[in-house]
Amino acid sequence: MSMNAEPRVAVVVVAAGSGTRLGAELPKAFVRLDGPTLLERSLYSVRGMRHVADPVLVVPADRVEEASAIAVAVFGRPVSVVPGGATRQQSVAAGLAVLADGVEVVLVHDAARALTSSGLFDAVVAAVDETGHGVIPGLPVSDTIKRVADDGTVHETVDRSTLAAVQTPQGFPRDQLLAAYAAATTDETDDAGLVAAAGFAVTVVPGEALAFKITTPHDLQRAHDLLAPASASEPPQLPRIGLGTDTHAFDPSAELWLAGLHWPDEPGLSGHSDGDAACHAIVDALLGAAGLGDIGGTFGTGDPRFAGAHGEVFLTETRRLVEEAGLRIGNVSVQIIGQRPKFAPRRREAEELLSGILGAPVSIAATTTDGLGFTGRSEGIAVFATALLH
Repeated sequence: MSMNAEPRVAVVVVAAGSGTRLGAELPKAFVRLDGPTLLERSLYSVRGMRHVADPVLVVPADRVEEASAIAVAVFGRPVSVVPGGATRQQSVAAGLAVLADGVEVVLVHDAARALTSSGLFDAVVAAVDETGHGVIPGLPVSDTIKRVADDGTVHETVDRSTLAAVQTPQGFPRDQLLAAYAAATTDETDDAGLVAAAGFAVTVVPGEALAFKITTPHDLQRAHDLLAPASASEPPQLPRIGLGTDTHAFDPSAELWLAGLHWPDEPGLSGHSDGDAACHAIVDALLGAAGLGDIGGTFGTGDPRFAGAHGEVFLTETRRLVEEAGLRIGNVSVQIIGQRPKFAPRRREAEELLSGILGAPVSIAATTTDGLGFTGRSEGIAVFATALLH
């Protein structure tokens, strides 16, 4: 992905259900589960994807403002939020109508499946890319299934070896999903049904037990039990904090890359890669918080693969290592110290870029030292970064 490319993956999160069967007095996606709402927990999974994804939220009309605030808190930036329709199919259609132009793969996910892992989202995207058609996660049916008449009479036992309990997210090439919705004449229970009815192939990939749908009070209790510690004596898992720092001298012969952005007409920073001190400090903070060493030990300067590499390369791989260690990024705070470049006009651009790469909010501040020290003499830039992992 280029430094300024739009995400090629979008996730339409359907959260417009009423919550009637859950017995709640508010829409189901806004019911809290041990603190966060079901919607928030679903968005955490989207944020944790290795594939940078553009979320689209479909919510009740009177919850658009609330959902927008939740999305900003999770992603650190505004996202598309639209009111849903009278049926699930109409709600998904409303989300599809606001997809960004660069989106190639669309995932549709029910917010009620709030414990679905980021890994399942990524697996569906990878399968769509590999097959070129629709992909849905599913689990084998373990119960014996009977076909029963209206009066309760058993007609036959259904061969369960050919059955799968389907989950979300369901993923599709954008053009196939849009074509299926354009051709729809009846309501289907899921998006795969529409796509198959339009003549496109759909295959099943392994789902996961945690992707169950929270529909009834029993489901909500089950989710609560899964989130609870294994025993009362088990201590809670505390967040982990890491501090990173990096310093580079100015090199007029190099291009300046800082906080993932290119700065034309500014002297660059010396270094084995692109000298992006901000990205390097973030990497050290993340690795330190995860107990995975530091940037030098992980991306040695003797490795030719990283010669001239941009900060995005290091951040993407660091995020993978952190998540592979069973952790997720909560947020990152960065402080840039130097006389130049003038950072404020591009702060928002840098924050959005880095937040997208890491799948977590990144905030950046910049200051000077009133002419003191090497940064005050415009000899280089120093950066400090703090990262919070869960």
